[in-house]
Amino acid sequence: MHKYLLKYFVFLLFITSCQPSAEDLFEAGVAALEKQEYQQSIEYFDRVVEIEENNPTAWNARGVAFFEMEAWDEAIDSFSRSIDLDSANYKPYFNRGNALMEKESFKEALYDYNMANGLDFNQPDIYYNRGLALLGLEMYDDALVDFDLALRANPGDTRVLFNKAKALLGNNDPLTAISILNEVVSLDQRNAAAYYLLGVTEMSALGNKEAGCTQLKMALSLGYTQAKEWIDEFCEE
Repeated sequence: MHKYLLKYFVFLLFITSCQPSAEDLFEAGVAALEKQEYQQSIEYFDRVVEIEENNPTAWNARGVAFFEMEAWDEAIDSFSRSIDLDSANYKPYFNRGNALMEKESFKEALYDYNMANGLDFNQPDIYYNRGLALLGLEMYDDALVDFDLALRANPGDTRVLFNKAKALLGNNDPLTAISILNEVVSLDQRNAAAYYLLGVTEMSALGNKEAGCTQLKMALSLGYTQAKEWIDEFCEE
């Protein structure tokens, strides 16, 4: 009887020693995340936080997986938990801001981007995303400042240039916006949205029908179907 108990105890020790560690589970979760196996990665991160409830990195990674699944509220909950555990890391603030942007909660996103920027002011993506939040809030002057800061790191970033043009239009500066949109389509000749906005601005702000129709037709040829309504109304003889 005693020998049986001893063997059973040794067996339990062996089983326990074979359980993956929190570090192993976290690495498996990251690997699944990189392979776009989001539900699987969440299951790994859930197991990590069962072992280490106060692991801010695991909560942040769990939020990223939910974000990729477009489960915004679940992502926000995970990022918030990460922030509660480590408020000195800019990443969960930045990530939560991105999830809030998807919900068009621009004011709340702006708060998070401000916090992220205060923790690390050397991240160009923070300036760009904060500019988008400011654009959503129709704070065009402030948005332009952030887009310019983002462009310092990458002057040819067409995403930033395009949204800078939108902020300029909001600020009633169509001439500068047109100049920037021309730069965008020069850098990216398949940017249908830029051709569309360029065409609409040429026609509505400057009354330049010929140039506007040319840009709108280019946008339509690239699959931007919204351009068809303008072409049908203004460009067909």
